[in-house]
Amino acid sequence: MLFTQAATLIANASSSDEFHAPTIWEFFPDAVFFEGTDFAITRINLIQMLATAVLVVLFIMGTRRMRIVPGRFQSIIEMGLDFVRVNIAEDLLGKKDGKRFLPILTTLFFMILFMNLTGIIPGLNIAGTSVIAVPLLLAAVAYITFIYAGVKKNPGNFFRNSLMPSGVPWPLYIIIIPLEFLSTFIIRPVTLTLRLLMNMIVGHLMLVLFFSATQFFIFTLGGFWSLLGAGTLAFGLVFTLFEILVAVLQAYVFTILTAVYIQLAVAEEH
Repeated sequence: MLFTQAATLIANASSSDEFHAPTIWEFFPDAVFFEGTDFAITRINLIQMLATAVLVVLFIMGTRRMRIVPGRFQSIIEMGLDFVRVNIAEDLLGKKDGKRFLPILTTLFFMILFMNLTGIIPGLNIAGTSVIAVPLLLAAVAYITFIYAGVKKNPGNFFRNSLMPSGVPWPLYIIIIPLEFLSTFIIRPVTLTLRLLMNMIVGHLMLVLFFSATQFFIFTLGGFWSLLGAGTLAFGLVFTLFEILVAVLQAYVFTILTAVYIQLAVAEEH
């Protein structure tokens, strides 16, 4: 009876525009500037620009006056750079190839991280990676880098070795070549894109749901329903901490998978 009454109240409030549940249309906001043109800029675009600007400014400030004995801010910047260099680039690619591809891996990691974190910052409240353009662009960069690395390493046989693994009886290549093409050149960029995109979309929807429910129970229904509001607030705060972990983890996973693909491209058999 209690939950039936709550559902009825929520439905009534929804009809009077008091309860605003999250919808997928939040990822398609109206244009803020240049509406109706090919250069329309939405709130999410502004958030993406802001995250990029903050990232650039932080790294310029942290690296323009490098000291042998670093200060606190320089130490934080160096720790971030060393994390990508040691734990991703050199660990998977070795020192030589790790140094070659370190700039692109560092850019991917910090760009994804900063745009992910905008999803939990009050006033921004949505990740710059929660619209498909950014994950798709980053996946395209990873895909092109992977192909470049393979062609550079073995110009004549990269595609052949990728599609026709050695030691397989010739008749089986009829099946293996399409599967390898699908797996290597189609599924990889698609999964990179969707993994990042869907995590950010779901995280945003969950946070909006928790905090919208909190506002509804406490400020609209009041009374006994404030207890439910306290519960949804607690869940929202816990999920915010979880979203910070997801933001870091997704940046790490995307970057390390890119490094793995590059490592497979420059392996000796290619």
